[in-house]
Amino acid sequence: QMQLVESGGGLVQDGGSLRLSCAASGRTSRSYTMGWFRQAPGKEREFVAAIVRSASTTYYGDSVKGRFTISRDNAKNTVYLQMNSLKFEDTAVYYCAASPRYSPRVPTEYITWGQGTQVTVSS
Repeated sequence: QMQLVESGGGLVQDGGSLRLSCAASGRTSRSYTMGWFRQAPGKEREFVAAIVRSASTTYYGDSVKGRFTISRDNAKNTVYLQMNSLKFEDTAVYYCAASPRYSPRVPTEYITWGQGTQVTVSS
């Protein structure tokens, strides 16, 4: 089965940047839409970003538009999330996920999930 492992999380000051990585194994990720979701304490999991197989189309949640950028390197079987201008409200566990279907904003369409990486933004 396909497995996903996130990395790159950590503690950053308000206004800083982090780059998250999601490494896929077991299967190549190039045949999947790849997405990032996040979940903060006391809140539901929310959509952050997604990128289609061709990497020509991306999707973003309203709260991160203009600040986050999703990209993928199919040769490395890795997806990235560049996070700039981080805010306290971005503090959450960030999850990478893979979907064989074209429903990038819908969590139930993703069949494989990583275990998450913590991002903490301090003031």
